[in-house]
Amino acid sequence: MELPLYLSFNEFENRYYDNLEKWFEEYQNTNEIDYLKALSELYSPYLYYNFENDRIQADASIQIKDCFFPYFEKIGISFCTSCENGKSAKNSKSINHVFEWKTITMMEYAQHILDKINKYLSRNNDKEGKNILDFINNHEIITSRDGAGYCVNYNQHQSTIPFLKAYLPVHGQTVNITVYRDFIFSIVQIAEFIDQKLKEVQAFEYTIYSKLKSEAKFKVQLSQQYLTMCN
Repeated sequence: MELPLYLSFNEFENRYYDNLEKWFEEYQNTNEIDYLKALSELYSPYLYYNFENDRIQADASIQIKDCFFPYFEKIGISFCTSCENGKSAKNSKSINHVFEWKTITMMEYAQHILDKINKYLSRNNDKEGKNILDFINNHEIITSRDGAGYCVNYNQHQSTIPFLKAYLPVHGQTVNITVYRDFIFSIVQIAEFIDQKLKEVQAFEYTIYSKLKSEAKFKVQLSQQYLTMCN
């Protein structure tokens, strides 16, 4: 069962038990903990653990290659051979590009994908009876690149599909900033709701809070080990 990602807390809360019922219909040998663990996996990518405040907070962002022509010096740049896995694309002149990693919001990423789809639709005639959502995972469209700009990795793109399905307009040229702001406000509430449900069934180890805190501590330990090795 593909769980829908909700952008507002009210919608998530109102549909919680409806989706739980559908979950049990499809997975008869599971329980509510399994359902909550699946929800945790769905929403965790848009959150992080804040050490200073000892709480989880919204972080709806993604790292992406920003490719450009090397007309001037930049720090921390590398050659950009293609959008995916360092393999050269056919008929590509991207070897003439360099890239740097940039962190952008999921709203910016969604707009970038929307622009790609609209550009494709303006040039092709296979859009009859279809809408924006029919093309959000089209390999040719998603990995295409015109000159310089953001370079989408198709494998990484897969993790963004639930968000894009919920956020991108069915038709249109721009994303909705108001809906995105509601999502940023709601995502922590959704996580707290999931964690509260897990606590009620004594499944503390599966909470989003515990998961993200553990991952954050592990990253700090790795960083400290790296610094120790370098010194």
